[in-house]
Amino acid sequence: MSLVIVGTVAFDTIETPFGKADMVVGGAALYGSIAASHYTDDVQLVSVIGEDFPQDELDYMAGRGINQEGLQLKKGEKSFYWSGRYHDNMNKRDTLVTDLNVLETFDPVLPDSYKESAYVMLGNLQPEVQMRVIEQMNKRPKLIIMDTMNFWMDIAMDSLKKTIAKIDVLTINDEEARQLSGEYSLVKAAAKILDMGPTYLVIKKGEHGALLFDKNNIFSAPALPLAEVYDPTGAGDTFAGAFAGYIAQTDDISFENLKRAIIHGSAMASFCVEKFSNQRLKELTTAELDARLQKFVDLTTFDLALAEVA
Repeated sequence: MSLVIVGTVAFDTIETPFGKADMVVGGAALYGSIAASHYTDDVQLVSVIGEDFPQDELDYMAGRGINQEGLQLKKGEKSFYWSGRYHDNMNKRDTLVTDLNVLETFDPVLPDSYKESAYVMLGNLQPEVQMRVIEQMNKRPKLIIMDTMNFWMDIAMDSLKKTIAKIDVLTINDEEARQLSGEYSLVKAAAKILDMGPTYLVIKKGEHGALLFDKNNIFSAPALPLAEVYDPTGAGDTFAGAFAGYIAQTDDISFENLKRAIIHGSAMASFCVEKFSNQRLKELTTAELDARLQKFVDLTTFDLALAEVA
């Protein structure tokens, strides 16, 4: 089934304890669309780039079947740019530079061929921009997935809540869930956020996995322990793209299927962090992904039978 992915396609400069990568490609929509393309062959990209964005990266995405009809090119302008430095534990980072460039005036325009899409993933953007995408759809999609962050909670809470009321799945991290709800307990936080409108809530916890909630159920997915994490940039967006891509492929929005989608998202994200930028995702094979998924199964499978007590 078709999947619209809206978000940034950008440049990043990244510093981690393992090195530095200057002016590499990134952005939520880039990571998300590449991840989703491993599951569905009808990924429809909506974003904006400047004239400086490399053609070979666009060719690579086209080769993966990613539709770029909704990708705006602003001639004579520069692409969105972000620079950050990660701490030794890789869970925290400092933003060094944010240049909005073409993103400052980005107004997403959905081509007619996108407006019937069954699935929509709204990457982390201004809530009003996310709402404009929803309003352009010809009919209500089967599932609208939305990502956001604490920045919008700080400066645009009212419009954020209006957009949240229109979507089906919200994906945020644990700190953002606490800020949005005003509750420290993630169970209580989830209950309050689900009352805002979504049917499902995904709380990403980085190296500690992810939680999936609806009003009656909770699912806890592990993260795969990795010996080395080179670059966490884009891992959350890769998770969301694979999550959405798997749901679009299976065309099943039940809680049980979303549990499987969480595992696929976690597996894909575990590859993303192994190299800088999108390099590891570009190298990824189906056999590698299948083997990584089996590792997640092995990680959580056990026999509950109790030994007899003498």
